[in-house]
Amino acid sequence: MVTEMKTWLKENQTLVYFLIAQAIAIGAAVLSMTAYMVRLETRVATLETRGSPHLSTIDNRLTVLESHTKTNKDSIERIVDVMTKRLNVNP
Repeated sequence: MVTEMKTWLKENQTLVYFLIAQAIAIGAAVLSMTAYMVRLETRVATLETRGSPHLSTIDNRLTVLESHTKTNKDSIERIVDVMTKRLNVNP
């Protein structure tokens, strides 16, 4: 039995090396993905705990943009009202 196994290994040496290399590559990929997911989870937990310094800046920008949007909307509504009054057209 042992001699048959040794003979088979000698005959299929390339296949055995390929399978071992493939197993090592798959193991490395799994370890790499696991490490990436752990780092990502750590970053998310840190952001949830401490908050991001950029979030306040983003919130301020959003507030400014919302006020500009409201101002522009009011201005457009006034222009439409004036234009429709001059044309005697009901919107």
